[in-house]
Amino acid sequence: MTFDDGLLDDETALARADVRLRYLAESGARVRREAVAAQEAVLEAMQRLSDEQPRAVVAAGPDSRLLRAVLEPVCPVPFVAWPGPGLPGWAGSLDLVVVLAPEGDDPGTAAGVAEAVRRGCQLVVAAPEESLVGQHAQGRYATLLPTQTGDQLAIAVVVLDLLDRVHLGPQTDPNVVADALDEIAVSCSPHHDLAVNPAKILAIGIADSNPVLWGGTVLAARAARRIAESIRRATGRTALAADAEHLLPVLEATAPADVFADPFADGGAQRRPALVLLDDVTGDPTVLETRQKLEQTAHDHGVRVESIASEADGDVARYAALLSTGTYAAAYLQLGLDA
Repeated sequence: MTFDDGLLDDETALARADVRLRYLAESGARVRREAVAAQEAVLEAMQRLSDEQPRAVVAAGPDSRLLRAVLEPVCPVPFVAWPGPGLPGWAGSLDLVVVLAPEGDDPGTAAGVAEAVRRGCQLVVAAPEESLVGQHAQGRYATLLPTQTGDQLAIAVVVLDLLDRVHLGPQTDPNVVADALDEIAVSCSPHHDLAVNPAKILAIGIADSNPVLWGGTVLAARAARRIAESIRRATGRTALAADAEHLLPVLEATAPADVFADPFADGGAQRRPALVLLDDVTGDPTVLETRQKLEQTAHDHGVRVESIASEADGDVARYAALLSTGTYAAAYLQLGLDA
């Protein structure tokens, strides 16, 4: 398929993508909706968890990886992500178990919640109230944060807000995260033409390539993986997110571009990589050095470099902004390919 950038500002084409783009634009509203719905339950959990810190925090269930990316670098007590069924054998009454279940219908997650209740763990579950998981979150030491939207990010923000208030996680204000998402919704709006729209610019930049994505911090790397997944789902094309040690061989193996080659001769079978760097304004010298090495290697091999940046207030807000921008770009890439 050939990418047609004219479709990105075409009203008829944009109308076909309205459902997906509207869903992205409502991300900030979903964060606020979840925060309001869980307000009473969050206060209840704060009263129960504020007495003393747990021995450890266990993020259980298949949606635990986002919590891991946020909490692992900063949690003041041992932290374990347990994406499989059940719980670690040592988890007990001294430990806090946190479960994200946006849909609430996973039997393995429900079994883990029931196991936490049986062992007397402190338990916080974010799930729909009438769901399978929600029905198992009943116990003296359990708090159910009732969810409304099925949006993993919005639900995670509510849980992280709670953990921030009991001094187990980074500063997380749902309103700040929602504001950051609203700003992305404005800047990446379909009504902003491609000359000033960062998501449309990124889509054009990677349209004729196989993008490889890199984020230097734990959260930026997590956003890179989610964006690569969105690109694969939207286009069926290859998109890779990985650490620098895995991306450098890809860049180094790229032959110099032949300016006389016909880009349509092989139907795009030999697409070159394009390097996409996620910038969340870290000052870590190791991250900056690695970024420079990736950029220099890309330059030496004629590989195009694109970037996604955010200066939102706080790690979680920057993660949300990076992810939202990249997801918008995937939507515009799908639109331009008429996929």
